[in-house]
Amino acid sequence: MDALDLIEEELSEPTRGVAEDLAALDGDIVVLGVGGKVGPSVAIMAQRAIAAAGLDKKVYGVARFSDARARASLERHGVVPVQADLTDDGELSALPDAANVIYMAGKKFGTVGDEHTTWMMNSYLPGRVAQRYRDSRIVAFSTLVTYPLADATTGGSRESDAPGPLGEYAASCVGRERVFEHFSRVNGTPVLLFRLAYAIETRYGVLLEIAQAVKDGTAIPLEMGHTSVIWQRDAAAYAIRSLRLTSSPPRALNITGPEIVSVRWLAHRFAERFGVEPVFEGVESGTAYVLDGSELQAEFGFPTTTLQQMIEKVGDWVEASGPTIGKPTKFQIRDGGF
Repeated sequence: MDALDLIEEELSEPTRGVAEDLAALDGDIVVLGVGGKVGPSVAIMAQRAIAAAGLDKKVYGVARFSDARARASLERHGVVPVQADLTDDGELSALPDAANVIYMAGKKFGTVGDEHTTWMMNSYLPGRVAQRYRDSRIVAFSTLVTYPLADATTGGSRESDAPGPLGEYAASCVGRERVFEHFSRVNGTPVLLFRLAYAIETRYGVLLEIAQAVKDGTAIPLEMGHTSVIWQRDAAAYAIRSLRLTSSPPRALNITGPEIVSVRWLAHRFAERFGVEPVFEGVESGTAYVLDGSELQAEFGFPTTTLQQMIEKVGDWVEASGPTIGKPTKFQIRDGGF
């Protein structure tokens, strides 16, 4: 098993409670948009939990599958891959029926200059999916940028806060939530709006970008001086477990770790490890995209991977010059221009 396979195995290992929650739900699971960064962890974890608990359920993973490795990995773990273009009505209608849907399709990077596609993917397509799976439970992935920038000293944005999107990507994500809400109310479909920030692992994410900048001596901008993070394994587990929290009208749930983390503090932690001095530019503005995760913790307890463990894992990976996914998070963008 190579290093990438080992990472996949760790990220898809079911956490405590996943199998029990799946056992309490009837029907199969379909993961729409499984080919993204988090999707394989969600689908494979669900299948591993089903197998370990001896449950009679199938997991379908739907994507275009431009990456053959992703498809092969799903098949190896027992997930049924379904190649389909969700924007094609014929292919959407032909998808397998399932009582449980985890919706992960969307567009973020490349929004600037391609706004029309972003709105189609993030606001129009959810309505088509909501109609197709009107009789299912739906966990719909969303994002923290549906909220406005928050005062980092007051605990971050809460689920009851009003939206305040900056830029067309964020506005289209509010559109996604509103469209799912509309069809949930009209059809009685139970939905949960899964507001995630920021799922990370060794090859991708906010901590990796900060650690790499520290190691390379690259200046770290500080205007976005704080962040919210969660290990991808925990985020995947919460996506599966949140199927039992779906409701009509929909509930929103912030998915993040318990801390609001200082970017400057993180840089100093990595600098101590690498034996260098971090380089900064600018100063903290006092506001950032940060979430209050207390409702999540009330439902499921604290994540299994602590912030200190994340720092150690990412530090080890950067120190060893491990390969990365090569997609910057752009977490420091404040004007919504993704």
